[in-house]
Amino acid sequence: MVQVAPSFTSESLKALRDRYSAAGQGHVFTGFDELDDDAAAGLFDQLSAIDVERCNEFFDRTVRNPVPAAPETAAIAPLEAGSFGSTLAGSPQAGDAEQWRAEGMRLVRAGKVAVILLAGGQGTRLGSAAPKGCYDIGLPSRKSLFQIQAERIRRLQQLAGGAAIPWLVMTSGPTSAATQQAFEAGGYFGLRREDVRFFNQGVLPCFDFDGKFMLERPGRVAVAPDGNGGIYEALRLSGCLDWLRERGVEHIHSYCVDNCLVRVADPTFIGYAALRGAECGALVVPKKSWNESVGVICLRNGRFDVVEYSEISAETAQTTRPGSDELAYNAGNICNHYYTLDFLQTRVPAIEARLEHHVAKKKIKCLDLATGDLVAPTKPNGIKLERFVFDVFPYVEQMAILEVDRRDQFSPLKNAPGAGVDCPETSRDDLLAQCVRFAEAAGATVQPAAPGQPPRFEISPLVSYAGEGLEALRGKTLAGDQLITDIDSVVVI
Repeated sequence: MVQVAPSFTSESLKALRDRYSAAGQGHVFTGFDELDDDAAAGLFDQLSAIDVERCNEFFDRTVRNPVPAAPETAAIAPLEAGSFGSTLAGSPQAGDAEQWRAEGMRLVRAGKVAVILLAGGQGTRLGSAAPKGCYDIGLPSRKSLFQIQAERIRRLQQLAGGAAIPWLVMTSGPTSAATQQAFEAGGYFGLRREDVRFFNQGVLPCFDFDGKFMLERPGRVAVAPDGNGGIYEALRLSGCLDWLRERGVEHIHSYCVDNCLVRVADPTFIGYAALRGAECGALVVPKKSWNESVGVICLRNGRFDVVEYSEISAETAQTTRPGSDELAYNAGNICNHYYTLDFLQTRVPAIEARLEHHVAKKKIKCLDLATGDLVAPTKPNGIKLERFVFDVFPYVEQMAILEVDRRDQFSPLKNAPGAGVDCPETSRDDLLAQCVRFAEAAGATVQPAAPGQPPRFEISPLVSYAGEGLEALRGKTLAGDQLITDIDSVVVI
């Protein structure tokens, strides 16, 4: 018989048992009496932190009684031409980009801008147990994604006269400690420690197909991150929004860690959204092809939304705009967003109660309650419930969509080395190619690294955020195999 651990009393234990039994989840106490004190206390603490009734409600609304999906033809429509901005060369609005950037820089200089990094993912598919932000994509500098992004913040702060840009880093249970250790070991990559704050995204219990919580082992409920849409509740409960408010922040840029080309605290995007009076915004890139596996931002029932590629028929996906070869559904979603702090603090809490979860059927290692064996399934045996960060879009009153060049701002890291698409090699090559374009735009010529080989030419983010500050390269021929960390030490041929 377990001895009652100091963290709970017999009365509080009974109350918790009764609560879970009333909710139909009393099985989570299976084997409780055989647990040692530490394990019993751990289960008590875990179960006390779970809102069992709320979780049951999520399952009922999402799995047992889901809202019927509207027919595609009645539900979705492409964004209207001219309803969004664009920085693409040749677009009617491209000439306004400098005005947008100037406004964004004004807000950065005034200390009104912060950044949120979604960094809860592990590098498992990349062959790494470390957080994905620790991954080295093979640049000459050997910098991790975390370091690249931190140095972009540092450069932008320099361009803004030293104004601070607070950086919120959302981690998950598996990545929290390792992420903070990486920042500590890297000296916060040159940023001030007081400008960086970590917070964890939430978790939800894993369910079997009957809606019962699964146990990963005796004395432990199996849980999974609640999706990147859990960011909103996590920001609020962690106190991060209050922290930003105290610092005078009004505008926020949010992005995913796996994009090596992201312009962190992007002043052009922030300025564009702010000038439009938007409360929320999204960057999009033109699709590579009609059948690219990427969600698109469009209108669903007259409201902004993201429609996954699997939700659109081939016929609809191939639709073009009248009198043009441009795809109608062409606004590829890249999980790069803008928010006002007011929207996150005052509007989102009411919106969250209306958001539905999404079902992900997964293979979940679990405890077989009948045999006591730990099971590693070979096919999906359970359900993880998730919300997506873009689930708030249909409730946004004033939305700002900005189209940007994929080559300059989007190169996702999704797949294992050697995959040939969205992998470390493509991320590395895309970033190095951008550095070459920066040098060429400044009037330089970059030589190949070797005959028949592309340049291995890297410009540190500390030297240039987005191609600025390279005027000294004009008219020079540059060695294609070098890392530029100081504009005065460039290797010239």
